[in-house]
Amino acid sequence: MQGILYEEPSVLYFLLITVVMGGWTAWRTGKSAAEGWKNYGVLVFYTLLLGVAIRFIHHALFNGSMLTLQYYVVDTIVLLLFATAGYRYYRTQQMTNNYYWLYEKVSPFSWKAK
Repeated sequence: MQGILYEEPSVLYFLLITVVMGGWTAWRTGKSAAEGWKNYGVLVFYTLLLGVAIRFIHHALFNGSMLTLQYYVVDTIVLLLFATAGYRYYRTQQMTNNYYWLYEKVSPFSWKAK
């Protein structure tokens, strides 16, 4: 996997920066977009910017490459998964709490009409 998904000598660096730090930040980005009633396209744009920031952290802390498309895409996909989960989680809460007479929660990430 080293060289395909991450460029650092250890997978721990990838997990720490991209999954833990980036994942938490992406989750909060999804929460923020949902609470601001932004559409999903805005969330994708924010996540693309967040991917650049995560690549910079890899570059600054671990001397990784900054402008490698392969690692940027991998990092951004991981971040987009977390951001989408956060967005859907908080959007479900909004829809079921604000419009409780119209919608009911099906799962933590979805709702349905009553």
